Amino acid sequence: MATDNITALLYKTNDLRLVQTPIPEISDNEVLLRMDCVGICGSDIQYWQKGQCGHFVLQKPMIMGHEASGVVAKIGSKVKNLTVGDRVAIEPGVPCRYCEFCKTGRYHLCPDMIFCATPPVHGNLVRYYKHAADFCFKLPDHVTMEEGALLEPLAVGIHACKRGGVSAGHVVLVLGAGPIGLLTMLTAKAFGAHKVLIIDILQSRLDFAKSLGADYTLLIGKDSNEAELVRKIHALLEGHPDVSFDVSGAQTTIRLALLATKSGGVAVLVGMGAPEQTVPLAGALSREVDIRGIFRYVNDYPTALAMVASGKINVKPLVTHHFSIEESLEAYEVARQGAGIKVMIHVQPRDTNNPQKF
Repeated sequence: MATDNITALLYKTNDLRLVQTPIPEISDNEVLLRMDCVGICGSDIQYWQKGQCGHFVLQKPMIMGHEASGVVAKIGSKVKNLTVGDRVAIEPGVPCRYCEFCKTGRYHLCPDMIFCATPPVHGNLVRYYKHAADFCFKLPDHVTMEEGALLEPLAVGIHACKRGGVSAGHVVLVLGAGPIGLLTMLTAKAFGAHKVLIIDILQSRLDFAKSLGADYTLLIGKDSNEAELVRKIHALLEGHPDVSFDVSGAQTTIRLALLATKSGGVAVLVGMGAPEQTVPLAGALSREVDIRGIFRYVNDYPTALAMVASGKINVKPLVTHHFSIEESLEAYEVARQGAGIKVMIHVQPRDTNNPQKF
């Protein structure tokens, strides 16, 4: 076993360092993974820049990373579902398995959830990482390690669409064309949505969304008139959206989601913004717009893997930048600037564990 365990450790706000840490010892139901791909999420940037994301606050040094794939290097004595050499996607949250939420199938709400790179839990932007074997999903031979890492944000989009009840023929509005917004749009299309309109403040993001299959796009500015935007949404869709997804967490877009959604429709709040915001609640209630939140995902990794493996959803175009783990600081800076869509860090040399043709 190698001794090099280079690790991206966030010591405090704006202080991300590459250090060596001990290679972890695994328990009977765990696997040791030689990490391959780790994507950078918006929450990672929040911890790096602000020291917190929502109500999760960085209080001591934390290893970064939770969108990831790796190769099994060692298995615990009770592991039955994996063998050494298997390429896997890692579902980063491991619940207690015993509480009410776990037993009723909503393990993502487990109060004792251990979730990668969410204080105080360490993440997996490291050479070697241990994880519960039953939360590792073997990748088919034709699926790349990058696709495996992208199952994590895709699972968010899938959970959002399930919460929204998206089905064949639905008209959908997505507010925010970042990675989660784009994956929510792709999932809605895969679930059978008839029309999808996606909104953003950057034309480049909208152009990218259009190339991925968005039916309509709408550019908004900070000084855009709210009532006029609602009219534009309805005009583009030739009606009101059945389901709206706010993926930005901004008050402006949450308001638009509630105002634009049709009576009896569903507004799903995906983005994590300010803890308190002013929204047009009375109007939404009087029109029976169901307002639903989402938190991560639950039982959605198998769906995400099946959709990617079958070609129903193509996530490959979302990866716009590639860096080695030694270039983690540069990778984080590119992600912070929003220069691309998804920044991928390669812990092993790129394509080491990928199919020869992909």
